[in-house]
Amino acid sequence: MPCRASRRSPAGSALLALLLAVLPAAAVPIDIGSRRELFLDEYLVGHLAGGARIRLHEPVPRGVAVVHDAPWEGSGSGYHSVFRDGDRYRMYYKAWQRTIGPDGLNLTPHGLYCAYAESDDGITWRKPELGLFEFQGSRANNIVLVDDLLPRVDAGHAAVFRDENPAALPEGRYKTLLRYGRGGPAVSPDGRPARGLVPFQSADGLRWTPLRTEPVITHGAFDSQNLAFWDGERGVYRAYWRYFDGESESQPQRGARSIRTAVSRDFVHWEEEADLRYVDSPVEELYTNQIKPYHRAPHLLIGFPTRYVDRGWSPSMRALPEREHREWRAALDVGVGSSTRLGTALTEALIMVSRDGVTFKRWNEAFLRPGVERRGSWNYGHQYLAWHVVQTRSEVPGAPDELSLYALEDYWTGDSSVLRRYTLRLDGFASVWAPAGGGQLVTKPLRFVGGRLRLNFATAAAGDIRVELQTEDGEPIPGFTLHDCPPLFGDTVEREVTWFGGSDVSALAGRAVRLRFLMRDANLYSFQFSP
Repeated sequence: MPCRASRRSPAGSALLALLLAVLPAAAVPIDIGSRRELFLDEYLVGHLAGGARIRLHEPVPRGVAVVHDAPWEGSGSGYHSVFRDGDRYRMYYKAWQRTIGPDGLNLTPHGLYCAYAESDDGITWRKPELGLFEFQGSRANNIVLVDDLLPRVDAGHAAVFRDENPAALPEGRYKTLLRYGRGGPAVSPDGRPARGLVPFQSADGLRWTPLRTEPVITHGAFDSQNLAFWDGERGVYRAYWRYFDGESESQPQRGARSIRTAVSRDFVHWEEEADLRYVDSPVEELYTNQIKPYHRAPHLLIGFPTRYVDRGWSPSMRALPEREHREWRAALDVGVGSSTRLGTALTEALIMVSRDGVTFKRWNEAFLRPGVERRGSWNYGHQYLAWHVVQTRSEVPGAPDELSLYALEDYWTGDSSVLRRYTLRLDGFASVWAPAGGGQLVTKPLRFVGGRLRLNFATAAAGDIRVELQTEDGEPIPGFTLHDCPPLFGDTVEREVTWFGGSDVSALAGRAVRLRFLMRDANLYSFQFSP
């Protein structure tokens, strides 16, 4: 109030008290330390002005990474796990043949396998002859897991990871959860769990032994890629798996396809089961979840759930590729009730992010659409993304590394499925974007550790970004104002911000500050304070 206290009337005092009561409390500064921060959510966004907004980016299609055409593979192959392991990349996937055509449903006589591939660069892949399991009289194959390792264990739904837990034993350097049981009730007549997830471990990622012989997670459907990983930021293992809303022992598989999570200290005893919650997202059918810490910002858990939507028959559905095959699938009796959805259901990849592992910001727009119509696309099982992104060299000489993602094509439509590689720039899932007319982002109050501010950004030749550091009340800090900041322009994954007085911001470390970005024809992907 502009008037002095001695002049304030009783009515004025009452009004001031009312305003103070209804105004929100001052924002508590967010401690970001020296973390790299992305813009997949609005966690750090105070406000956007002008034409600025957060924009989701689409992966760029590249070449085919792997064709699943070996005799022990086929069009049912999928559920890939991909990660970098030292100087090589590893890939694990379901190897299965399932053909639907005019002669009906054709299944290979073998069960589900988990097969292995590797690469020196994440771009060109090879399937080594491991000699571990026999297939049709020969061990010249890349199979690493088979169904009969334990009774009722399904090797095809594995999600393999390298365990980065510092306390992990050498014999458990690689781990996975395998599905136990297929369909049926949740509990067998003798009272034991009839389905669930069984933990396995390996010293070399090729030869596997069970940590337990019975399920350690039992509430769920599990008919998808069920995964777990070491969450180093929180010091626990995290598991994510598929279930159905409203599912119970007496009514399995009821409601919408959804995702559950739990945590563990030893990969055997799991607790804190919770259904995932979403911010401003509708109820949708979600198949795979593909959640994992993003390696450049491990406090962020990024997932690529598969959205499943049955559009039914319509002129557009019949205009999609391979109509005859689509009609075969819809008419087939596959022993799981109505199969119409096998011809009319479509799948695509979404993206979501969480800072606690339970509540996610899920983008409602598709992250990876089915894309241009072509053979093997726009069908059930299309665009299932592998678990997870990996950093690879750019195919453009001299360009910085980029992110590679891998998505499935030709699922159930022929005698082989295909895994295609896609790319994004580092941290390039989403950005704050401003048009040529300009826009600005002001962050919430935050505290940082470090002496330099570095940005991942891209501008047009005529575009630019300027950065201002403010007090938590929004006052420009002398020496770090917009007028002190020469415009930044270019396209780089890391550029140090400078002001006329230099780039050292260590004097402000630990203080509550806001960042103000004034942008023209520019994208800001991430920022980080560092030494």
